[in-house]
Amino acid sequence: MVDLNDELAKESSKYVNNLIDRDVVIPVQADVENEKELDSFIEDITTIISAVPYNFNLALTKTAVKNGVNMCDLGGNTAIIKQQIEFDSEAKLKGITIVPDCGMGPGMNISLAVYAMSLLEKPQEIYIWDGGLPQNPKQPWNYVLTFNIGGLTNEYYGKAHFLRNGKISEVPCFDGYEELDFPPPLNKLEAFVTSGGLSTMPWSFEGKLKCLENKTLRYPGHWAQFRAFSELGLLGLEPIEVGNVKVTPRDFFHVLLEPELTQDDVRDVGLIRVKCIGEKEGKHTEVIVDLMDYYDEKIGFTAMQRMTGWHASIVAIMASQDRIRKGVVPVEFIPGAAVVKEARRRGFVIEEKVEVKE
Repeated sequence: MVDLNDELAKESSKYVNNLIDRDVVIPVQADVENEKELDSFIEDITTIISAVPYNFNLALTKTAVKNGVNMCDLGGNTAIIKQQIEFDSEAKLKGITIVPDCGMGPGMNISLAVYAMSLLEKPQEIYIWDGGLPQNPKQPWNYVLTFNIGGLTNEYYGKAHFLRNGKISEVPCFDGYEELDFPPPLNKLEAFVTSGGLSTMPWSFEGKLKCLENKTLRYPGHWAQFRAFSELGLLGLEPIEVGNVKVTPRDFFHVLLEPELTQDDVRDVGLIRVKCIGEKEGKHTEVIVDLMDYYDEKIGFTAMQRMTGWHASIVAIMASQDRIRKGVVPVEFIPGAAVVKEARRRGFVIEEKVEVKE
């Protein structure tokens, strides 16, 4: 358990060891930006999981390749994922597996999509909706941070890449607004386009699927609020002059917003819905796969921690057991059925429905 903060590493290690009633986690103090510090202990490790912000993952990929260790990360930025994929040949030569963009979304959402596709003989269209939400939303935000705020604003900036008519299509964030019904207490939720949720899947399935889309789920009102913030320029990355001071709008926005969305006690719900349309036995068929997970009262893990961490750990274990090919492997090439099997073993309730349409 590696952290720049030695006390945090010790506390986290003790927490996990107490949960499983075994001393298997060892705390290590190290700086993710210090290559020599990482080299000093990584060479004796089989697999590493990167849970740091996405901007460190390219350097960590180089470190993993150099030391010949498997790696998976929580990703978050497709441009960086594409740079990691360039290390595919080197990773194969080292006999290691690197899987970027694990977690909830991208990650588990893609694995469930791959699983849904496996239930049809000719999958043609994939629609994904996912989100992490507070169980008891409070005005005016109706939202709470369950991961790094930089990851949140990164999702709300730029364009998403979908497949439409079998070809890559750029779609601006906040486009495609729609409302969906879910079981109580969630009821009606809104969905809209955010960036990065599909990772490299559109490029992998270009020409193979007619349609591939992913939208983020939020409580009603969130879309209008944050679209307004975006249009105002508060998600921008280019510094602007305020008086005699240069300020990056997004950094300023983080300072104001993060305290408003942060809670000490987070009781959340995570949900993923996948709809796959295609053919089975020559008939037009629709598959729905639903995963809904809640804050764990017994061990104190949030739904976001469970869905993010356990997807990454499932992939890390598969890599360690040589159940994934060598090289840099996009998450969409991890067998969906294997991930679903392991997720169910960990207590995730994944429901599926296969319906023949007339």
